[in-house]
Amino acid sequence: MDDMTDMKETLHRYLRSAREGLVWKVEGVGEYDAHRPLTSTGTNLLGLVQHLAWVEAEYFGVCFGAPFDEAPGWDWEAPGTDPNIDVVAEQGREEVLGLYHRACAWADRTIGSTDLTVTGTVPWWAEDRRHPTLHAMLVHMTSETHRHAGHADILREGLDGRVGAREGDPNLVGGYDWPAHVARVQEVADRFR
Repeated sequence: MDDMTDMKETLHRYLRSAREGLVWKVEGVGEYDAHRPLTSTGTNLLGLVQHLAWVEAEYFGVCFGAPFDEAPGWDWEAPGTDPNIDVVAEQGREEVLGLYHRACAWADRTIGSTDLTVTGTVPWWAEDRRHPTLHAMLVHMTSETHRHAGHADILREGLDGRVGAREGDPNLVGGYDWPAHVARVQEVADRFR
């Protein structure tokens, strides 16, 4: 394996890991909890997944000349278009997760068939950044996906206490006295009231 192939596989592995973490945070939660807004800006678990489905489809599809065949066809520039339309998941959990899996598979085809040095075009980015390489796009999407998986992690912990990075990877100290830890953190915070 040459260095470029190894680099591409490493980047792709980190992206796949972030995707798995995000999906795990949504699996097993009820429809209501998956859909309901859990922050003051309306962030919800399925909205995060749907947003990332469309982002994967756009960045690895349209931007590299391979439009996703399920693209919603929103005209972001049209007057009255809701800038948050991509985070309102009107379908059920399984439908949204299915869309995400299909968008990721579509993106994986672009990733697999495109050299890291090939440039795409992101029309909505500033002119000086508008033509990223596949390498830059993989870094961008890995960062974006991990960021939103972190959001989902916090939302899910608040819903039912599920914690960890991915299924089988708790990424936390087992048997730790979390209530005592929280009390210590609160004690320190109280000193700053």
